[in-house]
Amino acid sequence: MTAAYKVTVSDKKYLPPFSESPFGSFPSTDTQKAHQRKAPTDPTVYYQSQSLPETTFLKGHTGSGGLTASTLNATNSKKGPSSGPGTAGAILKGHTGSGGLTASTLNATNSKKGPSSGPGTAGAYKKQSIVPTEFRRYYDRGDLPISIQHRSNGRTISWKVDVEKLDYHHYLPIFFDGLRELEEPFKFIAMQGCLDLLEKGGSKILPTIPQLIIPIKLALSTKHPVILTTVLKVIQKLVVSGELIGEALVPYYRQILPVLNLFRTKNLNLSDGIEYSQRKRENLGDLINETLQLLEANGGEDAFINIKYMVPTYESCVLS
Repeated sequence: MTAAYKVTVSDKKYLPPFSESPFGSFPSTDTQKAHQRKAPTDPTVYYQSQSLPETTFLKGHTGSGGLTASTLNATNSKKGPSSGPGTAGAILKGHTGSGGLTASTLNATNSKKGPSSGPGTAGAYKKQSIVPTEFRRYYDRGDLPISIQHRSNGRTISWKVDVEKLDYHHYLPIFFDGLRELEEPFKFIAMQGCLDLLEKGGSKILPTIPQLIIPIKLALSTKHPVILTTVLKVIQKLVVSGELIGEALVPYYRQILPVLNLFRTKNLNLSDGIEYSQRKRENLGDLINETLQLLEANGGEDAFINIKYMVPTYESCVLS
């Protein structure tokens, strides 16, 4: 049983928009006010010659007189007309020229922040927004035959029907789609429901493998550490839940393994500190290594070469 994850303020911007009802959100008050607005009045303002003050008329010799902007500024300046190119005023001061620099380099050098430090970050590890899940919509409508029971030793899922009698082609992809949920109770129900279905599925799981790839890929593409740890635990349960399931996943390594290759070395350097997430199985790097070893051990003879193609730094645990 996993502890409930508390959504932080920084994570809320990645969550899908909250639905106010199972049938969608209510119309906003701004939309209602827009229909109640009156027709705009005529913005044109009319003046009469008697209402204009005397100061509104131009004084004599205040127009441009056909002069260009540069000549006009030089004539109206306090220093008088600009000096010609041969005078001392036209000589450039030291270190004020471009010096052959390009426009971008010149602006970066003359800026207050000093020279630019190089290109920006690529954002390869940046968390992505979470797409709204079908699991939440089915749960809000009451279409899932489950309920939560709160007991003295914690909460658990109560199935209203026998799990063996469920249509796995319909329900298993829905529960896998809910693995990218961060809010409760959706996160707990989705993960526990997947584990219960995989434990009692037997031979019904293998035909549904092609339908599980897209939900797994969408969950991994969020790049959220909490979602990644949840998906990795479910994948480990999926691989050992039946025969030939590991071999059936080999053609889909190109959709699953790129994110695992990205986060495989994403571990904290704690020096002589203690990593408590290892005891809770929340260490991302260790979970990825365990998952890759399970995929190789249960994926047949072609598993290692396909894993090596997507994760070049992986070393075999079977051939060594």
